[in-house]
Amino acid sequence: MTPAARILVAARGLRAFGDGFIALLLPVYLTRLGFSPFQVGALTTATLLGSAVLTLGVGLVAHRIAPRRLLFAACVLMLATGLAFAGVRDFWPLMVVGFVGTLNPSGGDVSPFLPLEQALLAHAGPDDQRTRLFARYSLTGSLLGAAGALGLGAAAKLGGLVGADPLAVARALFVLYGLIGMAVFLLYRALPAIPVGEEPVREPLGPSRKRVLMLAGLFSLDSFGGGFLVQSLLALWLFRTWGLSLGAASAFFFWAGVLTAFSQLASSRLAARIGLINTMVFTHIPAQLCLIAVAFAPSLPIAITLLLVRSSLSAMDVPARTSYVMAIVTPPERAAAASVTNVPRSLASALSPSLAGALLTLSPFAWPLVIGGGLKIAYDLLLLVMFRTVKPPEEQRTS
Repeated sequence: MTPAARILVAARGLRAFGDGFIALLLPVYLTRLGFSPFQVGALTTATLLGSAVLTLGVGLVAHRIAPRRLLFAACVLMLATGLAFAGVRDFWPLMVVGFVGTLNPSGGDVSPFLPLEQALLAHAGPDDQRTRLFARYSLTGSLLGAAGALGLGAAAKLGGLVGADPLAVARALFVLYGLIGMAVFLLYRALPAIPVGEEPVREPLGPSRKRVLMLAGLFSLDSFGGGFLVQSLLALWLFRTWGLSLGAASAFFFWAGVLTAFSQLASSRLAARIGLINTMVFTHIPAQLCLIAVAFAPSLPIAITLLLVRSSLSAMDVPARTSYVMAIVTPPERAAAASVTNVPRSLASALSPSLAGALLTLSPFAWPLVIGGGLKIAYDLLLLVMFRTVKPPEEQRTS
């Protein structure tokens, strides 16, 4: 990898570590503050809506402002978010902080960092290495996200051993989340300067507008389904349905993250054999069938096994999807395309957590898993029908 690519991958890993423990910490913290599942879902919706608005703002100005400056601003906002969550206890102020901040309850990456890093990473290597580079980027994020989830269990156990107040431990972890933002800031400062005259041209969407808007609509359907099972709400369901402890949940999400990470590493090899679109679709559908089956699992071991099988398949489409978007647009449109495809996804995923929280309040059955899995399968089939003939440059050369 180039020096710039190494820095971007390292920054993704640091942010993912923070997201990994925050996604699991958030439902525990909010429940201990006395909030209902519906309120947890509403706050999750607020955080995802805020991320969508921030990402939209990035897309509108990305062709005018240097990406490094926007990344610096996002890091400062990450620090402020962590400190604010550590100090605020009431529901409505937390809703406001969740909306304007960078908190990520999904376990994935839905933040203003994402389109900026994707656009920079797409210029960091040749076309035939692009999917592999995005696979490393996703691999690092998944592994460090898993480590963050496991770290939360260790922090909870350590806090119990020393007799610390669980709420005080949680607030300390929110402060740590903010400090991670400052560590990422320092990494971005080390990004090598681009010589004058060699900067990639950045333009708003032009010739690729129709393709990008169609993909944005499809990705929105996928994300709306994914919002029913964001990591915070999945953890809440495991706590309420099966009585899973925080330590056991952190271990589960760690191993789920490890499986997700290595499946993404295999994504580039599979895509080289069967193509990006086929990789996205034919690994995603079995994963969603496993998810739907979880709702009918008769025991916790079977539910956990199905979730782990899903984790080994469900994210193989992530590097393939990102590489595909960057491949079928012109290089100057990449920053705008990354933002336009991520904003609707964030908006769509923000709508469903409140519905999922309401469903979990009204019924013990795992309706969010069934609905989310079904919507994601519909997305896969539509993507295959609409884009199976639109090939990236490297597939056109080999066909």
